[in-house]
Amino acid sequence: MENLGAFAVACVVFVVVPGPSVLFVVGRSISLGRRGGLLSVAGNTLGTVPAIIAVSFGLGAIISASAVAFTVMKIAGAAYLVWLGVQAIRHRRDSSDQGSMSSVSSATLLRQGFVVGLTNPKALAFFVAVLPQFVAPSAGPVWAQLLLLGLMLQMIGLLCDTVWALLAGAARSWFARSPRRLSAMSVSGGVMMIGLGGALAVSGARD
Repeated sequence: MENLGAFAVACVVFVVVPGPSVLFVVGRSISLGRRGGLLSVAGNTLGTVPAIIAVSFGLGAIISASAVAFTVMKIAGAAYLVWLGVQAIRHRRDSSDQGSMSSVSSATLLRQGFVVGLTNPKALAFFVAVLPQFVAPSAGPVWAQLLLLGLMLQMIGLLCDTVWALLAGAARSWFARSPRRLSAMSVSGGVMMIGLGGALAVSGARD
């Protein structure tokens, strides 16, 4: 329980500080609205679950130690973020048409968020580096503790990212009073995702 309490505090500190996940969620909320942001949060959270499972059963350390596998994941994730950003800019005029925006299915938005979470190597590296630090070997199976800690981090992150999505969605609603301003907001969200993808692509493999 002492380790669990310390881990909870570490999780709150980690998720409160805006990082790639927050920037992705904010960018999606600005481009697609509150619905798009919330579904992106859900998809992104689900996308990192395989990393937690991999770390819990020892595969995460192998992948993280492989420079090739890590780099491939990083480039794939960065390219996908850039693609999403470009699409947001290309369809910026559709952002003022609520009917057009609602035509994007929930499954599509969830899938896009899932791919971003799945191809985020930094999440995997974080899980590998941090989760084992809070494991107590005498408290039970290590794999079960790692799984519990990872899911706990996900739940806290889900709550935090949801708040960011709601705030960004509210800002978009205010800008929606002007089609021109709303179009500019969509472009801003797209640029944010392109910039995030570029930053992830050029960052060091273990940064």
